Amino acid sequence: MAVTLATTGRSNFTQWYDENRRRSASLLDMVTPEAYDSRPIPLRHPVRFYEGHIPAFSFITLAKNAVGVAPIDEGLERLFQRGIDPDSADSAQKSAPQQWPTRATVQAIAAKWDAAVREILRKADADPRSVTPRVREAIYTILEHEPMHHETLLYMLHRVPLAEKRAPAGIVRPIAGGAPPEKTRIRVPAGRATLGALPERVEFGWDNEFRTLEVDVPAFEIDKHSVTNADWLDFVEHGGGEAPAFWVNRDGRWMQIAMFEELPLPLAWPVYVSQEQASKYAAWRGARLMTEPEFHRAAYGTPDGTERSQPWGEAVPSSEHGNFGFDRFDPVAAGSHPAGASAWGVEDLVGNGWEWTSTVFGPLPGFEPMQSYPVYSADFFDGEHFVMKGASAVTARELIRRSLRNWFRPNYPYVYAKFRLVH
Repeated sequence: MAVTLATTGRSNFTQWYDENRRRSASLLDMVTPEAYDSRPIPLRHPVRFYEGHIPAFSFITLAKNAVGVAPIDEGLERLFQRGIDPDSADSAQKSAPQQWPTRATVQAIAAKWDAAVREILRKADADPRSVTPRVREAIYTILEHEPMHHETLLYMLHRVPLAEKRAPAGIVRPIAGGAPPEKTRIRVPAGRATLGALPERVEFGWDNEFRTLEVDVPAFEIDKHSVTNADWLDFVEHGGGEAPAFWVNRDGRWMQIAMFEELPLPLAWPVYVSQEQASKYAAWRGARLMTEPEFHRAAYGTPDGTERSQPWGEAVPSSEHGNFGFDRFDPVAAGSHPAGASAWGVEDLVGNGWEWTSTVFGPLPGFEPMQSYPVYSADFFDGEHFVMKGASAVTARELIRRSLRNWFRPNYPYVYAKFRLVH
């Protein structure tokens, strides 16, 4: 009998994998051939890289490294094994091959990689007790890796000109209207925040999520809502800040670049900016960004001293609680999901955009690289990346857990990341 996956609600691994592959195909099919070949974000490989990278990573991590299956095409597996995180566009350009294989070639080898992976997953579904811990970790690694790259891919597709992409049928169109929520500060009293997780108590986690760290957090005041486009417009008009990467000026009028259309600037939407931009705004307001422990305290702490699994409690993430899980491609007005508020009443800490913190990304005490992907986190413990918490509109529901940590360079302006002020 197949095991029920507690973190996903799915009945088996093969189903999860097939869902991931269908979404990958649908995202890549949104763009024209010209956009497919393009590099819309200079710091990343072209869009076409991800059609090979995702199935290659799955095959290498599960079939080749964990199970011992022989390589299918060593050259292409080496080419597509890992993405890049350069500090400059020049470095990114130098890391690319002189010529990429044709799309037909990539799709043909991807079908072979997928077949090998599915064979292993079907056996695991048929006899869960036969799955070793090493293989089980590899299975979860590839199943969470793909939706992570759906979000990465969408950061890139957001930069593709509107004329070079088409919206899938049935998507929910963005809502641009509405007034920003009233500004409110919430006092979070001093208390303890628990970061991370214990590996023996969770179904799966990435290595930077382990082990736990308890932090005594002094009292602080935090904004109930994230900083909005209206707030940032005030900043720009007073000469303090530059326009975000998601804005464009058309004949003196600011517009928001949504995924599939331009909208008159939605003043109530959270503003998406880099960590450096967020820090500059906070200083202008005489405030600061929250730390990672403060995020945990504001999101998961309670007046009685216990800690919740999610800001809203123990219920699994749903559309009632926030804007995440591919319900839509764009933000909604700040404060649209009061049912997702934390015990203190802070809203949208999970959903509608990741939350920047001032905490440099680093290991928790007792960190050990994971067997399945030993370079997943360790290469980024360099003092040059900052922690983000929460989720965006296109963060998969299975990734929404208290211990999950995301990170980017502070000058990276393309991520779906918002922020709020601590006073």
